[in-house]
Amino acid sequence: MRDRPQQPDLLRRDGPLAGRPTGPLAAVRGWARTLARLLVPVECPGCGTRDVALCPACAGALRTAPARREADAPRLDRMDGTSPLPVWALAPYAGPLRGIVVAWKDKGRHDLSRDVEAAAYRAGRAVAPWVRDVVGQVGGPWAGAPSRVLVVPAPSSAAARRARGAEPVQGLARAVARGLVDAGVDAVAAPVLAQRGRRGRDQVGLGSRSRGARLQGVRVTRGAARRGLPRPGATCLLVDDVLTTGATLAACEQALEDAGADVLGAVVLAATPPPRRGDTPPEVHLPQMLPLPTGRVNLGTSRHGERLVGDPCGHRAIDPRQGPRAGR
Repeated sequence: MRDRPQQPDLLRRDGPLAGRPTGPLAAVRGWARTLARLLVPVECPGCGTRDVALCPACAGALRTAPARREADAPRLDRMDGTSPLPVWALAPYAGPLRGIVVAWKDKGRHDLSRDVEAAAYRAGRAVAPWVRDVVGQVGGPWAGAPSRVLVVPAPSSAAARRARGAEPVQGLARAVARGLVDAGVDAVAAPVLAQRGRRGRDQVGLGSRSRGARLQGVRVTRGAARRGLPRPGATCLLVDDVLTTGATLAACEQALEDAGADVLGAVVLAATPPPRRGDTPPEVHLPQMLPLPTGRVNLGTSRHGERLVGDPCGHRAIDPRQGPRAGR
């Protein structure tokens, strides 16, 4: 009989964390799952395949090696010439991975937590050598710092916690910490940050300025402060689900530095792809039967040579009666 390949316990379907029952109990749970699928159909969030929680092809989006992505986050840029905070991401926030993250975080697909947290675990193992090298640099900025790394999840707003019933990023932080520990780094998950105020809403749909303004209120939680966490000189690694503008990580980094801690970098599941060069908003050609803006003013011409008109409120349209300029 051939030996089965060994896998980390966290990733094994038959490992101690799986808790897979046998005998009559297994049969009862199998029938329960079948009945649940009949009552509440499940589909893969990446491709929409029915009766599959996560198809193998889309699950592959969670198995990519993490890569540095901080260059695509403008809010992480510093004005003093210091390099931006290093950020490791599994893949761009697009395609199947985007569907997986949205379903897991905002649509109540808790059945995806195992796969998502397993990806965070692997990311922790992957960045562990880099963490060891940075912390162990003789004479480096972290020389003399405590050896234990605090893995700090980015906080959710109170409204998001109520809507989701949990803080899923904390599960990511615990998985990253386990990955670091299994790779030989002394680490522990430390949810020590919160957002000021109780009326903050989630960031979905907010622009760069709104994100930055709202997240100025990130602070160390009162409970952590009473326990003296994070201690001055503590070494921290941030964890979040998606890197967009970098406003969340920048605010978290500032809050931890204000408390006297040092931030090594961050690990995220996905990073929003940067805009491609030459991308411009498309020009909408309105049908001729639509009325033109009242009180219109001439706005010049489109790139196709059509005359643009607008009104004092900022609405704009292509004037179909004018057509291209002469000579175009």
